[in-house]
Amino acid sequence: MNAPARLTIDIWSDVMCPWCIIGYSQLQKALAQLEGEIAAEIRWLPFELNPDMPEEGEGQADHIARKYGRSPQEAEANRARLVAIGERAGYSFAYAGAGDPPPAMMWNTFAAHKLLKWALIESGAEAQNRLKLALFDAHFQQRRQIGDPQVLADVAASVGLDRDGALAAIADEALGQIVRREEAQAWDMNISGVPAMVVNGKFLIPGAQEPETYVQVLRKVVAKGL
Repeated sequence: MNAPARLTIDIWSDVMCPWCIIGYSQLQKALAQLEGEIAAEIRWLPFELNPDMPEEGEGQADHIARKYGRSPQEAEANRARLVAIGERAGYSFAYAGAGDPPPAMMWNTFAAHKLLKWALIESGAEAQNRLKLALFDAHFQQRRQIGDPQVLADVAASVGLDRDGALAAIADEALGQIVRREEAQAWDMNISGVPAMVVNGKFLIPGAQEPETYVQVLRKVVAKGL
């Protein structure tokens, strides 16, 4: 039996992006179908949906109204649709923390991107992936303050990463420069929305796709030797 073809999938993404975790969940379904045929290493790259977000954050409802001009009714209808799509993909956006849910907020994610880059450099793609998924859960399911370095360090520690190392990474200006370069690279590649998946550094898959689409595209990449 032949060994599975090995691919690298770089995903430009933001922790605030619900479509990113939906796209990832759909990709995992595709990779499950391709087990034994294709194996993929996933790496997360930075994209800030709201790079000018202040430290104190912004209420999600206010943010959607300001940025997209949606009424509260439109925003609620859109969220209901998103929740349903998430459930079908295998991800729940329901609050899973203790007590009553705090307000849904949007946060500045630059520190989170520095932390994710540190995890990849120091501990590898698998550790970075664990951290990214934990950050999605912390934001969408636990409504934690993802812009807070202490919260980020706690999330890092929860997936087996060094807490002090995480705090040092968040304060590291050199890591910030790497993140800025990778964000600029996305724009150079005409990536203006996320998720954006780049297979083997060559083939771009924009947006959150159905599992069948990922299966077809990944097979095509392997067949063409890209």
